[in-house]
Amino acid sequence: MARGTFATTVNCMDGRNQLPVIEWLKAEYGVDFVDSVTEPGPIRILSEACNSAPAESIMARVAISVEKHGSKHIAVVGHHDCAGNPVAEEVQKEQLRKSLAAVRAWRFGIEVVGLWVDQNWQVHSVY
Repeated sequence: MARGTFATTVNCMDGRNQLPVIEWLKAEYGVDFVDSVTEPGPIRILSEACNSAPAESIMARVAISVEKHGSKHIAVVGHHDCAGNPVAEEVQKEQLRKSLAAVRAWRFGIEVVGLWVDQNWQVHSVY
């Protein structure tokens, strides 16, 4: 196992929200490292087709972080102005809720949190 403590993100590939989320996780949980699983609009994928090949790919990559790095926290992230999921904020937040249920159903036995990154690139814990 790698040295140090880990958290994992299931996040959009959009680079604007990567650092704010990583910094938030390090401050909130005191972790040393954050593994990033990225896709364009991952909350759309997880909320609409949780048994699809893309969702299974996300799960497999999260499993590596949890099983090999000992990650203790999974953050599922939605954000303002998502090009991969260009729907209203309210729709994205509902997708985020459904995505959290899907990720919790993977039963990794660790904390799963939902994060929203707003138009100012500030991170908010939402669920």
